[in-house]
Amino acid sequence: MLYLHDVWVNWFEGEENGYNVCYFHEWRKEDGIELLDQVPLLYINEDLYNYIENDMHDLPKPMLDCIYKRAYIRKGQERTVLDYACVVTDGTDIIAMDTIGYQIPIRKSRLIPRQEQLVFDMIENTKKQSFKFDGDLYKKEYHMLSMPPELVFGLTRRERQLKQLLMMALDQLHTANNLEELRYWLTEWNPKKYPYIRYMDEEKVWQALYNGVKHGWSSAHEDLCGKMIKGQPFLEKMWELEQSQEQNTSKQK
Repeated sequence: MLYLHDVWVNWFEGEENGYNVCYFHEWRKEDGIELLDQVPLLYINEDLYNYIENDMHDLPKPMLDCIYKRAYIRKGQERTVLDYACVVTDGTDIIAMDTIGYQIPIRKSRLIPRQEQLVFDMIENTKKQSFKFDGDLYKKEYHMLSMPPELVFGLTRRERQLKQLLMMALDQLHTANNLEELRYWLTEWNPKKYPYIRYMDEEKVWQALYNGVKHGWSSAHEDLCGKMIKGQPFLEKMWELEQSQEQNTSKQK
């Protein structure tokens, strides 16, 4: 078995989509970076890699058996064994994962560039390991709160976080399905539509609003998001965290 040593990881917990597991250039100084003293490296097929990177389902038992208690994390002078942790690659992409004792990849991290290169060097003359996994039976499900990658492609970490926040607010709006409220927010987003909005039913207003905001990110998106989350403490807290992060970044520049 292949092993990596002294691997810096920045765990993103509960992220089912790989696009939210940030690459090194998007790591923040506030992130809790940890050191894996030793971790197994598995070279696997593309279907299984995508399953691990982009979802949170049970991992194949032979794979779990293969990595059981073979990874160690170091904090100061303490070296602690991890039940199921490893780095996986399909030869193109790389991700580290830790199940924190369960059978699903709860925590995921990218590697720093130097260690990514080391992974590619290590697998250069090796064959992919085969674990019983039927990729044909697995299909990734996307929805408003788990956006398809094309809707976040090209966005920064901050923009992805704020877009997720906007989608949470939109989901609440859609669930309430209040016609006047829907009309109000569509008018906020696209005032030019006002003459037509008065004659649209709930479904048409909703579709016009969602289809209008789902692509890209702009100051208009951010403005709408800021207005929609007002009065919702949990969403406001997430908003404030991203705003303070932006201010810190501006000061550093």
